[in-house]
Amino acid sequence: MSSLTYDLTLAGLSVGSAAALTGIGLIVTYRSTGVLNFAHGAIAMVCAYVLRQFVVEWGWPLWAGATVTLLVLAPGIGMLLERFVFRPLSVLGSDPAQTLVASIGVFVLLVGGAALLWGQGARDDAPELVSADPWGQLAVALVLAAAVGAVIRWTRFGRELRAVVDDRQLAVLGGIDADRVAAAGWAFGSFTAGLTGVLLAPYVRLDPYGLPLLVMEVVAVAVVARMRSLPVAVVTALAIGVAQSQLTRLHPSGWGAPLLQAVGTNLFVVALLIAALVMPSVGTRDALPRTATARVPTPPGAWIVAIVLFLLPLGFAGSDLHTSVQVPALGVVLLSLVVVTGRGGQISLGQAAYAGLGALFTALLAAGRFPGLPRLPELAALALAVVLVAPLGLLTGWPAISRRGLALALATFAVGVGVSRFVFAQPYAIAGLSLGRPAGFEGDRAYYVLELALLAAALLATWLLRRGRTGRALAAMRDHESGASAAGVQVPSLKLLAFVSGAALAALGGGMLGMGLRAFDPAAYDPVRGLLWFAAVVVLGADSTLGALAAAALLVGLDAGARGGVAAALIGVLAVLVGRFPGGPYEALRSATAHLRPGRGARLTEQGTRVRHLLHPARPEPAPTPTLTGLTASDAGAAPERKGRRQATGPAEQTAAGHLRRPRVRTRPAEAADDAQPSQGPPAPDDETRTGGAGGKTKAAESRTPTRPPALTTHNLQARYDGFTALQDITLSVTPARITAVVGPNGAGKSTLFHCLAGTHRPAHGQVRLGTRDITHLPAHARTRLGIARTFQQLAVFPSLTVAENVRVGAEQGRLQDPSAVERSLRLLGLDGPVRSLPAAGLPTGTLRRVELARALAGAPRVLLLDEPAAGLDTAEVTALARILKALAADGMALLVVEHDLDLVADLADTVHVMTAGRIVASGPPDRVLDVLDTAGTREGTA
Repeated sequence: MSSLTYDLTLAGLSVGSAAALTGIGLIVTYRSTGVLNFAHGAIAMVCAYVLRQFVVEWGWPLWAGATVTLLVLAPGIGMLLERFVFRPLSVLGSDPAQTLVASIGVFVLLVGGAALLWGQGARDDAPELVSADPWGQLAVALVLAAAVGAVIRWTRFGRELRAVVDDRQLAVLGGIDADRVAAAGWAFGSFTAGLTGVLLAPYVRLDPYGLPLLVMEVVAVAVVARMRSLPVAVVTALAIGVAQSQLTRLHPSGWGAPLLQAVGTNLFVVALLIAALVMPSVGTRDALPRTATARVPTPPGAWIVAIVLFLLPLGFAGSDLHTSVQVPALGVVLLSLVVVTGRGGQISLGQAAYAGLGALFTALLAAGRFPGLPRLPELAALALAVVLVAPLGLLTGWPAISRRGLALALATFAVGVGVSRFVFAQPYAIAGLSLGRPAGFEGDRAYYVLELALLAAALLATWLLRRGRTGRALAAMRDHESGASAAGVQVPSLKLLAFVSGAALAALGGGMLGMGLRAFDPAAYDPVRGLLWFAAVVVLGADSTLGALAAAALLVGLDAGARGGVAAALIGVLAVLVGRFPGGPYEALRSATAHLRPGRGARLTEQGTRVRHLLHPARPEPAPTPTLTGLTASDAGAAPERKGRRQATGPAEQTAAGHLRRPRVRTRPAEAADDAQPSQGPPAPDDETRTGGAGGKTKAAESRTPTRPPALTTHNLQARYDGFTALQDITLSVTPARITAVVGPNGAGKSTLFHCLAGTHRPAHGQVRLGTRDITHLPAHARTRLGIARTFQQLAVFPSLTVAENVRVGAEQGRLQDPSAVERSLRLLGLDGPVRSLPAAGLPTGTLRRVELARALAGAPRVLLLDEPAAGLDTAEVTALARILKALAADGMALLVVEHDLDLVADLADTVHVMTAGRIVASGPPDRVLDVLDTAGTREGTA
């Protein structure tokens, strides 16, 4: 027994050493570039194939082939990737999600290229670089880990590497060659990938799909090490390797024996699942780059062409028709990615698992082998399979609530790998399983007609999810998750809806694909195919249903009409270029065509211009409506310089309801210390008594006494970040019909206070109340629906939506659903002209500030929180903004302004709170508080 234990331990050390090499390479690449290299396994596979080509096919000596492969080819691949793929992305300021798409593109490209060069069959004659004795492999892993750790810790290069990872731009300003550091990181990471591949190849099946996936399964060791600690990665890899080897001696019995055996032989997959689902700290930025999900205009007549092309196979026969049967089914699967990724902006690398479950459940139900259910006809089995698989979308939807970017990618990839290993690859689930077609649709042509009908239903469901209120909410979540939550969108529920809907569509497409092939083929739903499908949808238009159909036709057609791997290679090339052509191939072609056009177009001569004026005389423009822009033009024509005190208000102001009113007179006794009591103003414009457009009231409403909106208050508020106390004992009140301002130097705690009020940060102690209701633990979207709206210091608009759609999101998700709120807000902020139909992307900062404010007001808020509302505005725009905010307060709304512009604060605020080091150190009217700051000589420091 002791001899068996020793032998199994040695075998586990051998596997763990290879896993440790993978973890070392991933960590070094991530620490030097910030990229989680999904192509690591593909690089390992290519190097293993090249070494075999040198030694087995061409007869090179092993040492020569290994030297060229490991010291020239592998580092060269890394340096080429850094120079031509990832350096342009870093220069453009890409986020981790965009580099993730590029790395998946490299993975797909290398896998497709290997399939083209060496075929898709498995090879078992890879040369053995290191003997089977595990001590050699263990020594290699330990020496590499120690060397890398010493370099990072004690050398100048290591310090430069850490500086580049912390802040690349700051490191460049400090004189560090960030490109050199990144190139070295990529070269070493690729070297370790190549070493891993040539070490593993003699002991596993060498094929373009299996080895890359096997290497990527051990990414768990890097995740457990939080992509930082090399010793933790090495120890974790060795421990899992030994444990997995020791578990092979167990022989469980009973109904759960096959599953337990699968767990024992796939312990790295279990570790990946646990690490991805429990440790969400790797990559927390945007879900998908907005450029990858941007709205790309559909070419004219494209849908007519698509319909004709999808009807064309009805005239085919034989193998052509049999191949065409796969296209509509795969199109439905890819539509699931349009919903989850394109519209919802969530990275989902596990859709192949749901497609496979749809096919498996359909086969089990049709065969009568599903536990507790009788045998069903194929169509009924397909429908029930969709219903059963849809809730399983929570496997990836639930982690998506708290994860974004790389963490979400790892979680969805782990789910896909887990389903593949523990369900599809196990005989207990698929042994002796076949899948037929529905009665009356056995022939290829009849079944193709059925597929077209199901595809049309899937297109309709996708269209419904991408249009209307739900579609706008999904797009808002995709473009700016925090902004969507602040607008009232229930982001957690919406993520679950996207993943559940995506799982249902994938299950439908998977079942159709299985019936088309007349069998359940686990290889058709391999996790590598999930990566390929994800890349195809992203590069051909993630938010385009037409792009999904084109991707399906491209993937099936190229692989059927050419040597296997052509489709993967082409999709890989396009995915690698996604940073340069974010709109996809059509957008790139359109841009190239525009550049090729002559620079000068046709122009009218002077005589032609006179004739045009005679035929179409210019019409006088109508008088402008009094809006924000109108106020800007009239009041700021001379752009009077704002002094440090409140200026007299003009004869008329525009209220939040959209009409003009005389301003109420505000007086503040100089003796008042705090001036905390609100003046008696008109009711809020969003009160339930107000109906009709333009702020009109019914007679019944006019006869009732209006209810004052509740105040927003904090009591003994404390907040911490990683042990640092950012707020200490904050108590303040944001009262109706008044403007409260918070000022202070950078780092004073203003933003933390704002986040606690808005619901984006939970305080460690104290309470936040709206009236008498404790809202301390309510999320941001719930507070919005209670009447607390906010704007952001960094603009939070939804660039893929138009101006009117941005405002409509606030109206649909806010406290009240008033159909006239959109037009009222657009008119109030001067956005009711042609600009309302323009996408928010590319509009000037001043216009976007108005869009954000209009969206906040469209939800009928009681309390409005404004974070640096004047940032990026010129003097005229600030003057107009001040008049709007005064009018909102005059209508009874409670406003809190966090602002650095003390002149604007003096002009606006009724009460000013000064913060320093997380405490309120002064409160009162602006005249008194700002005079104290002037006297103390600290006003400039506060600003």
